[in-house]
Amino acid sequence: MHSTLRAARVAASRAMSTAPAGRTLTIGLIPADGIGREVIPAARQVLEALPGAVMATRLRFVDLDAGFEYFQKHGVALPEETLAALKSDCDGALFGAVSSPSHKVAGYSSPIVGLRKQMDLYANVRPVVSGAAATASGEKRAIDMLIIRENTECLYIKEEEQHDGPDGRYAVAKRRISEHASRRAGEMAFAMALQRDSMRRLAPEAERVWKGRPKVTVVHKSNVLSVTDGLWRETVRGVHAGSAEYSSGVDIEEQLVDSMVYRLFREPQAFDVVVAPNMYGDIISDGAAALVGSLGLVPSANVGDSFVVGEPVHGSAPDIAGKNIANPIAAIRSAAMLLERSGCDAAALAIYRAVDRVLADGRIRTPDLGGTATTTEVTDAVCKQL
Repeated sequence: MHSTLRAARVAASRAMSTAPAGRTLTIGLIPADGIGREVIPAARQVLEALPGAVMATRLRFVDLDAGFEYFQKHGVALPEETLAALKSDCDGALFGAVSSPSHKVAGYSSPIVGLRKQMDLYANVRPVVSGAAATASGEKRAIDMLIIRENTECLYIKEEEQHDGPDGRYAVAKRRISEHASRRAGEMAFAMALQRDSMRRLAPEAERVWKGRPKVTVVHKSNVLSVTDGLWRETVRGVHAGSAEYSSGVDIEEQLVDSMVYRLFREPQAFDVVVAPNMYGDIISDGAAALVGSLGLVPSANVGDSFVVGEPVHGSAPDIAGKNIANPIAAIRSAAMLLERSGCDAAALAIYRAVDRVLADGRIRTPDLGGTATTTEVTDAVCKQL
């Protein structure tokens, strides 16, 4: 059963990776809240600036609604019309950011969490790459890490209760870890470890950041949460042991989540592919952004078997919203990840390289990177490099 499921996913992935010339790729644009309304238009501008030499596929965009601000006006955060358009009319989507409140609001639930569930986007894929990441010890280390976060369950099922007790109020949150979701996340981690290894072999060894065998680090806290994290650990290890391709081609290690955070900042070069339950993966990937300088640089993709939503890792940043100083790089790189998953490899590579050239030049940087450039100026610079 598991091998059949894996074969089906491989077939679906290959189908997504082939982009015949002349086809149209329809992308849903969901800016949502805060700076999402600035960085998603920036990403669209870059996509539209792609030269025909690298982008034979036509692009079509569909503007869609979601977010907390939309909820405040209409009483729903993820409209049925948006879901219907994504399912019937779009090949993928870009999501900006959401201003989910830190307190309970009756009737509200996060639209991005709902989107992941409704579209079965079961893995959040977050690359963390830097030629000179600043570690906690002050050293500069080159890193090439991929963090895969299970995307549909854990504490983020948001089943919480509050009660009155003899000593005052207390709250309880349910945590769900399933064999099904854990297996899918594990399969993606091992498959992408092999895929990354194949891509690395195309470059001379001297140019590779990760030079060893492909490796997957399984993050958990099963020494305390022996039932839930125990099932996660057991299932992901079972994916490795149950596949001759994975067990012979990919090394596996385990890391308790607390020591993972420590090692992440002390020796990030020690990690290739990291796979973690939803909440751990969220915390680890946001923390890893500090290694490369800013959340404004880190992209992600919410990935399922037949649909992908690019999403910058940063939040809605209400303190800078509307000031034209938000860093668009994470959204632009997320758009490139969407193209890559949709089979437009040359176009994705062109965007990655254009962004890298702008960052390497160093003259046009937004305030989060110590510069004074605007969102518009950075976006225009990337377009110029294309």
